[in-house]
Amino acid sequence: MKVVSSLIFPLILVLLCEVNGQRRRPPKKRVTPPPGEPVEPTELPPPLPPGPPSIFPDCPRECYCPSDFPSALYCDSRNLRKVPIIPPRINYLYLQNNFIEDLPEDSFRNATGVMWINLDNNRIKKVDKRVLDKLENLIFLFMDKNHLREIPNNLPPNLEQLRLSKNRISKIASGAFNKLEHLTLLDLNNNELNDAVFNKNTFKGLKNLMQLNLAHNILKKMPPGIPTAVHQLFLDQNNITDIPNNYFKDFPNLAFLRLNFNSLTDKGLPKNSFNISNLLVLQLAHNKLTNIPYISPKLEHLYLNDNLIATINGTEICPMSLFSFQESSSDLDSVPHLRYLRLDGNHLKPPIPLDLIMCFRMLQSVVF
Repeated sequence: MKVVSSLIFPLILVLLCEVNGQRRRPPKKRVTPPPGEPVEPTELPPPLPPGPPSIFPDCPRECYCPSDFPSALYCDSRNLRKVPIIPPRINYLYLQNNFIEDLPEDSFRNATGVMWINLDNNRIKKVDKRVLDKLENLIFLFMDKNHLREIPNNLPPNLEQLRLSKNRISKIASGAFNKLEHLTLLDLNNNELNDAVFNKNTFKGLKNLMQLNLAHNILKKMPPGIPTAVHQLFLDQNNITDIPNNYFKDFPNLAFLRLNFNSLTDKGLPKNSFNISNLLVLQLAHNKLTNIPYISPKLEHLYLNDNLIATINGTEICPMSLFSFQESSSDLDSVPHLRYLRLDGNHLKPPIPLDLIMCFRMLQSVVF
């Protein structure tokens, strides 16, 4: 018995030590992945409580009516779901950064004097076809960053600026701009416009349009029917491959042209594509050009960075013959006006060709 007990006792001690060791080991922690962020908020934040009474008895309690600016109404960033009742005295209406989803017919029923409406950064999907045509004094309409799928109907005829960027517009109804002869700025960048949307009559009626922005769309061709009065034309971030011959021949006022981030090649550019009499700034960066296109003597800024250009022949691209320059002449009107030239991001190696410098004697900056 003594022998057996002497053997059992150490065995019990060993088992107790192992059990105690297991108890001392920290338990393994379970790693739970963090919950994913929803794409859209699941619930809208509650509307803000009404503000203090205004000195103007007709001021909506959810908005702010400054005493020193009685023609303005600030209803921006108030978590609004609909347009409040607008007093007739208001000329400037600020409704940006809210959660408005549609504009029914009575949205601006009292706003007979409104000249400026900012509805940027809402969730507007629908605009009643009769809501805007009653605003006879409206000059500026800003509706950037909404959910529109087409141009609103019956736009007021006195409108001068229409900003509709960063929507989902893929449709322009026939005659949408027919009555807008006073419109000077039309911004449609960052939408879903393709070549099928545009025809020769799409922009009919825009006789005084100065700036047209069609950047960040899905165009493959130059849109037809661009108003010939335009001064600034922006077509960046499309997929345009070529420019039709004589496309710009009837654009006497065009001064700024942007075609960055497209798919233009030498084959798609007729020789005199950019020989436009009043063109001052030409941007052709991030395309597929291997040569510098012919330019107008009056051009001042040329962006050709990030193309495929490997060589430069200054004599060929010079708008006039190098032999026509008189070294002693101080008449700057007789030489090309190019002042800024950007060529970085190509396959060029220094030095800058001498004939390029000889031609463009007014160059102040060359990024090579």
